[in-house]
Amino acid sequence: MKIARSASLLTIAAALAVAGCAKKKPAELPPPPPPAPSASDNGAGSGAGTGVGTGVLPGSRAEFLQQAGTDTVHFGTDSSDVDSEAQGILAAQARWLVAHPSVRVTLEGHCDERGTREYNLALGERRANSAKNALVAAGVSADRINVISYGKERPVATGSDEASWAQNRRAVTVVPQ
Repeated sequence: MKIARSASLLTIAAALAVAGCAKKKPAELPPPPPPAPSASDNGAGSGAGTGVGTGVLPGSRAEFLQQAGTDTVHFGTDSSDVDSEAQGILAAQARWLVAHPSVRVTLEGHCDERGTREYNLALGERRANSAKNALVAAGVSADRINVISYGKERPVATGSDEASWAQNRRAVTVVPQ
């Protein structure tokens, strides 16, 4: 009798354990996104220039590049001075950033292959900070901008000539996808 009672208790305990593992009803999912615009939608109409109807998501990296023109400013040799061309580019970037106050960016500083690693890391940081200062002066909150220097570690051009070096002396404004 004692064995039968123990077996019954064991069976009940096992049933309770299994019942406790029942699947929970999944949480209700949000509605699916609206359908993508068709290829014939050229952005004409009231939403032109805003990302609406253009296939470009407002606040996205693609919209930033579309409206700012570029994410890159270039610098002279051994310089972190923002020239007039770079000022125009950064002003366009700042207009977009002011219009999208929730977007945070990273400014990357880059250098050409010449010079020591330490020198180029410091120069890359000065370049990124110069670009940041221009954005802040144009109304972008400084706490939305992170700065990082890659020195000469991430070239866009691999040649060892002036044209390649000029492409690598840059600051890049990185907007998340």
